[in-house]
Amino acid sequence: MSYDDSVVIEAPSDSFWEVGNYKRTVKRFDDGHRLCNDLMSCLHDRARIEKSYAAQLTEWAKKWKQMLEKGPQYGTLEKAWLSLMTEAEKVSELHLGVKCALMSEDFEKVKNWQKEAYHKQMMANFKETKEADDGFRKAQKPWAKKLKEVEAAKKAYHLACKEEKIAISRESNSKADSNVNPEQLKKVQDKVEKSKQDVQKTKEKYEKNLDELNKSTPQYIENMEQVFEQCQLFENKRLEFFREVLLEVKQHLDLSATSYSNVYQELEHTIKSADPKEDLKWFRCTHGPGMPMNWPQFEDEEWCADLNRTLSRREKPKKTGDGVTLTSISQTGEQASQPPTYNSSYEKNQNDTTEWSDDETNNPFNSNETNGDNPFDEDHSGSEVKVRALYDYEGQEHDELSFKAGDELTKVEDEDEQGWCKGRLENGQVGLYPANYVELIP
Repeated sequence: MSYDDSVVIEAPSDSFWEVGNYKRTVKRFDDGHRLCNDLMSCLHDRARIEKSYAAQLTEWAKKWKQMLEKGPQYGTLEKAWLSLMTEAEKVSELHLGVKCALMSEDFEKVKNWQKEAYHKQMMANFKETKEADDGFRKAQKPWAKKLKEVEAAKKAYHLACKEEKIAISRESNSKADSNVNPEQLKKVQDKVEKSKQDVQKTKEKYEKNLDELNKSTPQYIENMEQVFEQCQLFENKRLEFFREVLLEVKQHLDLSATSYSNVYQELEHTIKSADPKEDLKWFRCTHGPGMPMNWPQFEDEEWCADLNRTLSRREKPKKTGDGVTLTSISQTGEQASQPPTYNSSYEKNQNDTTEWSDDETNNPFNSNETNGDNPFDEDHSGSEVKVRALYDYEGQEHDELSFKAGDELTKVEDEDEQGWCKGRLENGQVGLYPANYVELIP
């Protein structure tokens, strides 16, 4: 039987001090570099989520803002409802800020630290990894050499012991066997004696090598500890850096301290400012009994320069044989503060006491004297001017514009004979509007 078949050798332990087990400590350098990549990927994914959330909030706010502006809700409650869209836009900006901070500050910080801490070599490993591996190898080499000698001596000793037992067993069998002659017995006895000498010799060598190994162990421990501490220092820097970065990420993610608080304080204030009574009053004046009305009154044939008649865009002044007859208007109570009705008015260019006449010499519409031009019109063709709405106006037809007081638009065509102008809103929509609902912007 051979030694390998008969002697069971215990598997080496998982201890750091076993030959080659320092590799786990060296591997931390490669792991640290990979963890930097993982942290950057983590931050990049979170930044992408922040950007997507901000975009969804903005899209949601835009959609519902347009729906509310075109919907039936009005007054202060409309403003309170719209404040939700304002909140979404502000929160969207905050999360875009988080995204920018994660990428421009935290991500870049990790990237730069990784570049400074780990130095790539041509052999696809890092300088720090090679230095640590060389340090451990150098510290372990003398002790590992002696350990190898001890293992060899131990193996030789165990083999000698085994041979001795086999020789003794053969000697006993030979003595008990009558067929064995004295010469054969002598050879067996010599074999026993030789095996005993081999056992003693290998034992002494084994003990000597083991003693030398034990004497070198303290130095081995000291050298290994020194290299290990250098690795610990580097790993400590990485752990401290990661902790610092994570705290900064927390600061960027935490919007509750100041930013969110301001947004929701403003939102709460706007919602609480909604006044149902004020909204009902507005509706009464705009769409209810508080609206102005041209109540029927006695109509005089004489021209009144200070009165005008409300005309629809499609209604033309009725010209009779004696001139143009307009319906007078009177406003009382709540009606006096309402916006004027869009109308056409014709001012006299003669004395107030002068009556209209079909006489060619007194007719201001005489084509011979005006050479075919309207004496009341000025030539503004081809010019565009900015105007500002004085009152709210809701378009009644598909080709009419709708706007609110204070809105700015562009007048692209002058007022027609029915009191309407063509204009363009800031969103590009072109349509008609009452000329006396706007004023020129100086």
